[in-house]
Amino acid sequence: MTNRNNHWIPEICYEESEEGITSNIPFINVPPEEEMPKVVFIFESKDTGEVEPGTDGSDLPVYEMNLHQYADMAILKEGLSPLEYDNVRKVLGLEPLMTAIQKGKKITDSVRKSVT
Repeated sequence: MTNRNNHWIPEICYEESEEGITSNIPFINVPPEEEMPKVVFIFESKDTGEVEPGTDGSDLPVYEMNLHQYADMAILKEGLSPLEYDNVRKVLGLEPLMTAIQKGKKITDSVRKSVT
């Protein structure tokens, strides 16, 4: 962010239509004066199946909250060696970068052939 004191909070958005340009991938509208966050913190909220009494005596569900952090892979790629970056990809269940690039090229070539 350009100004650390402005407290800009990114909002995660979803398109209403499956046919949208983001293909069901969430997106963040970044104002012109801001930058995409390098890390996003998101709470996971799970209903425990338990209840506790509310202020009015009604049952309120109890939720377990766990904080997760999601890092921008482009930032990691820039700051890590190729081996370190591939190790991060492996831990995340992804293939090494060069393998993924080669597979992506094959898919792109196949799509181009079927379109022409």
